[in-house]
Amino acid sequence: MNEIVTLVSAAFLLIGSLFALVASVGLLRLPDLYTRMHAASKAGTMGACLMLIALAVHSGDVGTVSRALAGVVFFLLTAPVSSHLLAKAAYSVGYRLHKSSVRDEMAPEVEK
Repeated sequence: MNEIVTLVSAAFLLIGSLFALVASVGLLRLPDLYTRMHAASKAGTMGACLMLIALAVHSGDVGTVSRALAGVVFFLLTAPVSSHLLAKAAYSVGYRLHKSSVRDEMAPEVEK
């Protein structure tokens, strides 16, 4: 049973670290602030949540499991909201989309 728990936590840790790697590559390679923020908020949040779940599975302690799951809930509730607010603030300050962007849905709202 202990080996199964170790393998499951290792799988969660590996998948979570792959999501974190994808987020970091997205921060380096994507062209503008908005796509970089999307990569950081989506893949970074998923990576952090999976690594916290790996901690919860591996620890087996009720206190650690509850704290890890509270961290997952906190990440899932706060990361998308904060990313959206930062992107909206960046757009209103003047950071525009990359020239390869297809559509600017915020332009009519800003002109009001």
